[in-house]
Amino acid sequence: MTSKTIRPLHHASVSLESLRTGFGLDLRGSSDGVRVTGVTLNSRDVRPGDLYAALPGSRAHGADFVMQAIELGAVAVFCDEAAANTMEQLGVDVPLLVSKCDPRELLGELSARIYGTDEPECLMFGITGTNGKTSVVYLLDELLRRAGYCAGLSSTAERRVNGTVMPSGLTSPEAPELHALIARMHEEGANAITVEISAHATARRRIDGVHFNVVAFNNLSHDHLDDFGDMESYFQAKLSLFVPERAERGVVVIDTPHGQRIARESRIPVATLSTEFGVEADWHLAVTWQSLDGVGFVLQGPGGAYFRGSVPMFGKFMAENAALALIMLHEAGVSIERVAGALTRGVIPVYIPGRLEEITPKELAQEPSDAKVRFFVDYGHTPGAFSATLDALGEVAPGRVIFMFGADGDRDRSKREDMGRIAAAGSDIVIICDYHPRTEDPAAIRAQLLAGARSAGRAEVCEEPDPRAAIRLAISLARPGDVILYAGPGHEEHQDIAGVQVAYSAREEVRGALREAGMLE
Repeated sequence: MTSKTIRPLHHASVSLESLRTGFGLDLRGSSDGVRVTGVTLNSRDVRPGDLYAALPGSRAHGADFVMQAIELGAVAVFCDEAAANTMEQLGVDVPLLVSKCDPRELLGELSARIYGTDEPECLMFGITGTNGKTSVVYLLDELLRRAGYCAGLSSTAERRVNGTVMPSGLTSPEAPELHALIARMHEEGANAITVEISAHATARRRIDGVHFNVVAFNNLSHDHLDDFGDMESYFQAKLSLFVPERAERGVVVIDTPHGQRIARESRIPVATLSTEFGVEADWHLAVTWQSLDGVGFVLQGPGGAYFRGSVPMFGKFMAENAALALIMLHEAGVSIERVAGALTRGVIPVYIPGRLEEITPKELAQEPSDAKVRFFVDYGHTPGAFSATLDALGEVAPGRVIFMFGADGDRDRSKREDMGRIAAAGSDIVIICDYHPRTEDPAAIRAQLLAGARSAGRAEVCEEPDPRAAIRLAISLARPGDVILYAGPGHEEHQDIAGVQVAYSAREEVRGALREAGMLE
């Protein structure tokens, strides 16, 4: 079976006894001669020589799959006392490393020791916030490579090191996977790594054992309240990244009260960024031009630091993302001048999978922008993302804005009406379709979105459950100069329907529909 995780190709083993003594663990069975070469939480991902971490999950306990892990080559199991008792009753015949505390409290450091990532070998960057994290990761990665670094990244869209690219599951991988990935990046010569950090990653200790040179925060808006309960708990999960145990320095956008709180309550030194005129901050960003093809900006900072450039993606928020990446480099000791010297006329030629990704060719028949239809696919799926994107489109779209979207099933229901209302308030035509209904009734999800959209009293509101038909509906309604934005699926390659992952690529489906309409070769 092929593993879904990236691991180092060559890695020295560590003795089980050294792990026992180093972390103060109890041992059941014998550690004599047992050496560990890897660690995983996933019984299906076990490789010969692994330590299998049998921990409780949201749906099952890892102990339930211990026999499968042993069959695949696990040489020992890491668990708590209750799980150890259960496994002894099952007749497990490999040694058990037993934690006196919650094993998750040790899993990150344990993984770092096994993979040798406990001693930093490169620059480490982390970005957190509700919207735009993936964009900052890719912008930072692009700038690092332009500045001569061998860079690796871990994002919602993919994990990447050199030529190895693998799809992502969680925004931030579990600690064993993250440390294995970092070890592989070190092996491939990476001297700079950028990691997208979700609130779940800090709250559930997925980044334990990693120490970042620079971390950043860009924004916070309504999301994940099904997991965190309220905005304060969600905020605290973000704030917990800004502590000496996790990072040396921080960069914070202070245009919102949440950003101001992060800057004020951070326990590490932070550099501040503002896009608002007259706000006291270390760095200031000003947008100089905008179009559907990009955004230009000027960034000014302490000591005369200055950058004038652009990003080939629309929206003030994209300029902010680029500025954040530039300041993170500056805080890590990579000068703005070095980065600027590696670019042509200040253009940061970044490609971000499924983020404001245009499917229609920009230079279609060399027609002026108001003579053609433009179609974008985006991963945005929160009220904050909708608001920022539609505000940006309102400033640059030559014609009408046609906005199509759905919502996640079995996820935060409290944001759905806001999503519908914001979508309809900022567009001319709204088309509501299915996204990932999961185990929920798709019609019930759409009903909440429709209620919000109709409450805005502005846009024409359409319902088309099948996203394939919805794409074709949007194209049929479009006139020259109109912009179609399909929000939600972005880079994803499936729909989750009633527990089954059904193959579906929004980007490929849009390409097919545009070809049918004669708008794409």
